[in-house]
Amino acid sequence: MSAHIPTRSHTSAPGRVDIKLPWWAVVLPAIAFAVLLLLITAPGQAQAASGDPALTHLLERVQETLSQ
Repeated sequence: MSAHIPTRSHTSAPGRVDIKLPWWAVVLPAIAFAVLLLLITAPGQAQAASGDPALTHLLERVQETLSQ
């Protein structure tokens, strides 16, 4: 008695790649992108750390250079 070999019920079109991603493979990068976008678009709410004034001065110079 020979064993029954299951076959696919649907066939893919030639030249088409059939890739199935889990839901989290799409959702997690989308959430990370949204969080980073919010951080970039709302920098006015960020509080500067009270630390070395030279570091603050350097960061201000970098920000001025990038905004030009």
